Amino acid sequence: MKKHLTLLIWFLGMFFVYAQEPTKEKKIDDLIDELFMEDDIIKELTESLNNFQFLYISTTFNSNTYFSGRDIGIDQYNITPQITYAHSIGIFASLSGIYYSEFDPNWDVTIATVGFGKNIGKKKLFRYVVSYSKYFYANDLNNIYSNTLNLGFGVRNKQRTLGTQLSGSYLFGEDQSFEIASRSFVDFNLLKTNKSRLKFKPQLNITAGKQTIELARIVDQDGQLTTEYTENDVFDLINTQINLPLLYSTNSFDFEAGYNINFPNAIGDESNLKNTGFFNFSIGYLIDL
Repeated sequence: MKKHLTLLIWFLGMFFVYAQEPTKEKKIDDLIDELFMEDDIIKELTESLNNFQFLYISTTFNSNTYFSGRDIGIDQYNITPQITYAHSIGIFASLSGIYYSEFDPNWDVTIATVGFGKNIGKKKLFRYVVSYSKYFYANDLNNIYSNTLNLGFGVRNKQRTLGTQLSGSYLFGEDQSFEIASRSFVDFNLLKTNKSRLKFKPQLNITAGKQTIELARIVDQDGQLTTEYTENDVFDLINTQINLPLLYSTNSFDFEAGYNINFPNAIGDESNLKNTGFFNFSIGYLIDL
């Protein structure tokens, strides 16, 4: 149970990185695009925009559910609604949750996040983000990790067509763990008009973290064979994911359709892990305050 809960929390935590553009309209469009790229919990917006604040409301549908790329034997979809507030000084806050079609209760967890992000460097191509997240589980059995501290650092080119980011997360509650994740992307503009854009933005996501492995061995005690269990903490690659999304933005609306492929790495006594894949569909709307 501890193992699956750890993987579930890893599945939830991610970071974001943004760069500056010369006009407010362009900044808003780019920020919508960046927010919409992330179909997971904790949508962090970090662009230091000038003198305004906004709300971003989004909902993501995933056709299948895998935890850190692993199939737990339950065929189910999940839905992730979220509302995010951001201010031009760099602060942000979000409230989100996850609905699973086959879990009982269906609404599994609510996540509240607060954070701060700032561009650094002469050309504002580098960025750091710090945040704290609190998890409120519907089932008290799932609260091994109820808090997460995140630190992220990212860089992208001036044209905003290439970028990568590295993030670290410390999970704590009844137990403690940590993870390191990287995210890299390439941005292709397929269509651009005054009011709309169509993009193809493939991403490579890699997640590694601490995992508690329970080991069993047979020992001889006074001529009687018994099983002895020990727990070891190991740090290893958890999952590699390729995300292939098409993104369409028009006015304040965002739409995304994508396909995701997981390549989970076997840890401990895991064996014969299969690659998994699922479709995601999202819609988002930005309200300029």
